[in-house]
Amino acid sequence: MRWIIALAASAAAMLVHAQQIEKRDVHIAVGGKSALYYLPLVLTERLGYFKDEGLTNFRISDFAGGTRSLEAVVGGSADVVAGAYEHTINMQSRRQSFQAFVLYGASPQISVAISSKLADKYKSPKDLKGLKVGVSAPGSSTNMVINYVLAQGGLKPTDVAIIGVGAGATVIAAIEQGRVDVVSQTDPAVTMLERDGKVKVIAETRTPEGTQKLFGGPMPAGSLYAPIEFVRKNPNTVQALTNAMVRTLNWMQDATPQQILDTVPEEYLLGNKAMYLFAYNNVKTAYSKDGILSDAGAKTTLKALASFNPIIKPGEINLAQTYTNEFVKKAHAKHGKKK
Repeated sequence: MRWIIALAASAAAMLVHAQQIEKRDVHIAVGGKSALYYLPLVLTERLGYFKDEGLTNFRISDFAGGTRSLEAVVGGSADVVAGAYEHTINMQSRRQSFQAFVLYGASPQISVAISSKLADKYKSPKDLKGLKVGVSAPGSSTNMVINYVLAQGGLKPTDVAIIGVGAGATVIAAIEQGRVDVVSQTDPAVTMLERDGKVKVIAETRTPEGTQKLFGGPMPAGSLYAPIEFVRKNPNTVQALTNAMVRTLNWMQDATPQQILDTVPEEYLLGNKAMYLFAYNNVKTAYSKDGILSDAGAKTTLKALASFNPIIKPGEINLAQTYTNEFVKKAHAKHGKKK
């Protein structure tokens, strides 16, 4: 009898939990899911944490780059973007309000690398003029990083040819086939090209140190963000998403490289498990430990974007509206970590 009562109580609790979720079929759009940039999202899905939070019918759709996933949400075919925080600032400059609610990437994990055939001629960013640069998709975070590097050499984004090459294996092919001279890309692709001697890295944000060197401060990257109206209308759904992501960030702090490898889909390893692990070790300090987006990070992002995009006027941007930590704080309370 006791186990029947316990089972009934458990079922009732699950029903109440499910009823609190406004949208259990939440749709997340991502741009280049196989990249290590999105590892926390992939792990959350594979570990079953989204479903544990009552998001029983959630789904993730993969697009060619961050701008494409954002377009899916703007167009109404998806609810939430897994992508770079900076897009919330870009969209506000266009009078569209988006808000990041959990950070999983403390650094962009994007490296700029030049083909080894041209490496001897490269001395500074001004030497990139006239070259073909492969990014995941035009307007994406990879595009933002190369734009910032160009600005350091006094160049404009129009001084190079930006070519969308996707992520993963297509990045490697673009370099090998000579379709691009430079890549601004995430790992494991860049690490694989670098280890094979096909490119030379000239700027990196794989680590907090590299990010600080390039941007002069912390540069928040991967996050879950959505139209601010979605966040306001679906607070329990947003909280469930945040709980799941924070649980993964906690899990990652104690996970061994082998556990990471065992959880990631086989096809994401690009046929080389050892190289994938090497790439993971290159970027593991770039993941957020707590999901918190700092004021300093938001300010660095705004400053970086304004340095090459005249449309973004810092005095007209309400940074406080582009992110919130309220859901992360509640998630840590649930999972026993105070932030």
